[in-house]
Amino acid sequence: MLPNEEGGIVTTTPVDTTFRFIGCSEIQEILGKQATDERQLAEMLEEVPLDSVYYHTHSYFLRTRFIERTYPNDFAQWAAQQVQDHVLAERLSVVDPFDFQSLETLREELISLIDDHLSGMMTVPRAGFGTPFYFNRSRILEVPTGLEVQTLREFRDTISDVDSSAIYFHVFEAHLRLQREENDFSAWFRGSLKLPDLADRMKALNPYLGSLERLRSNVLTMCDEQLAKSA
Repeated sequence: MLPNEEGGIVTTTPVDTTFRFIGCSEIQEILGKQATDERQLAEMLEEVPLDSVYYHTHSYFLRTRFIERTYPNDFAQWAAQQVQDHVLAERLSVVDPFDFQSLETLREELISLIDDHLSGMMTVPRAGFGTPFYFNRSRILEVPTGLEVQTLREFRDTISDVDSSAIYFHVFEAHLRLQREENDFSAWFRGSLKLPDLADRMKALNPYLGSLERLRSNVLTMCDEQLAKSA
């Protein structure tokens, strides 16, 4: 309670500094569009909804949370495995979705890379005996976990074994689809725990460079270092 200008008492509501972990699940939808060669891939990319671009890039990590691969998106995987075009696969694999402010600019970059690659080729590489590229889309549904924390120690202990879909939701979903300036973890470190250095480290962490389990490991390391410093 605080005194007001007239000498009375003003009742203030305490700020809720609790972090609530939210997991997620993915509902997939087949769009009925496919590409058998790289030119069709670029053409279909221009037509499909942005949710499809999201599905084949960002939510790739939700579907392959325990596996780290050389080509960390569906487009690069298809070019390498089904078309056997490892040059294009390499170019697509280094496209970092977190470098783009919108899915539209990410789409444009992917199309530009494919077009540039094809401009120097006499024939268009195709799947041949491989599988066509099937375009899908998805919706991400929030799943409350019931897990709540208020201190960095509690956060560290909880994130060590929380379902990896919660890590995906608070980092990947928060960044792009929810249009937040920083991920939920760094925002909580900064706003509730008043740990700007830890928040900056978490914000700068690129989740694209590895699996969700590697991301979990990196977050645990940062928390342990902060706790040791505070002690």
